[in-house]
Amino acid sequence: MPLVLNEDQNMLKDSAKNFCSDNTPITQLRRLRDDKDESGFDRDTWRQMVELGWAGITVPEDFGGLGFGYMGLGVVMEECGRTLTASPLFGTAVLGSSAILHGGSQEQKTELLGQVVGGELLLALAIEETPHHNPYGASTTAEKSGGSYKVTGSKKFVLDGHVADKLVVVARSSGNAGDRDGLTLVLVDREASGVSVTRTIMADSRNAANIEFADAEGVMLGEEGKGADVLDKVLDTGRILLAAEMLGSIQECFERTIEYLKTREQFGVPIGSFQALKHRAAQMFCEVELSKSVVLEALSALDEDSDQVPELASLAKTRLNDTYNLVSSEGVQMHGGIGMTDEYEIGFFMKRSRVCEHALGGSAFHRDRYGVLQGY
Repeated sequence: MPLVLNEDQNMLKDSAKNFCSDNTPITQLRRLRDDKDESGFDRDTWRQMVELGWAGITVPEDFGGLGFGYMGLGVVMEECGRTLTASPLFGTAVLGSSAILHGGSQEQKTELLGQVVGGELLLALAIEETPHHNPYGASTTAEKSGGSYKVTGSKKFVLDGHVADKLVVVARSSGNAGDRDGLTLVLVDREASGVSVTRTIMADSRNAANIEFADAEGVMLGEEGKGADVLDKVLDTGRILLAAEMLGSIQECFERTIEYLKTREQFGVPIGSFQALKHRAAQMFCEVELSKSVVLEALSALDEDSDQVPELASLAKTRLNDTYNLVSSEGVQMHGGIGMTDEYEIGFFMKRSRVCEHALGGSAFHRDRYGVLQGY
């Protein structure tokens, strides 16, 4: 598997870099935060992203998408990470679209994916019920009622949950919390009767929601009781694409820190000339380079539908969790007192890193999962 981008992927990466630099700088995220924007993202900017085809990069051409693959979406996510772009791209084009692609019927794919590609539909994955990632821990119930399902329970930390038009809810139709069997995916309208959404604004000023379901009616994705088969693929796709976004943030944070070490003077010399800071910068450089290789390999595995996707998803998420934590923490510390102020942008990366670390599983979860997958 080649760990380099081809010509088309490089062109897409350059295009995404220019777009994000011009249209979604960190000042936009600051403005959205300070204005307490109802959506939490700029809808005009999102429409431009849709016009560029980003919402349909991984959607097959049969359903109106570009069919450009996960490596293509990965380079876009990476550039979005550099500017901490706030958008529904991850919740809709990664998690939501994956659930429909892997679990939806032909009719559902035709109807829903076309709306996603056209920017007419926003999606969110409702999975977590506790403070810790537990994919099979759902106690929210799904009971069959005629041709539909009624969902009862609660979900936490639903990314983009308050703006999504439809929610992909991980519910239990049989068995007990923790069982892999018995999970069913149900597609529920956010405005449906019995759905109560409470928006939460996280440390990184991005969107999430807590959602209560009381006999909320929805339709099934996939097969009853076998939702885990679809969910595993959706989550691994999400972990790898989130790792790609984190990689962009890591590189930007690292480059800003190195530039500061070159320009900030103490005792008449740049602080980057101090041996201790050189060693710490060298360690960060090595971790960043390792992270690049891990993400590229994981994206390639997705495109090739490799059997190694689960292992590489956990490897990538763990590696990027740890590297983002290190680089963002070192970035703030090396900037000194000014790094702790809201006026300086370096602190935004540290806040984003802490949220990304816990989304779809922290390092402890994925180290354990990797060991299990390897037979330990």
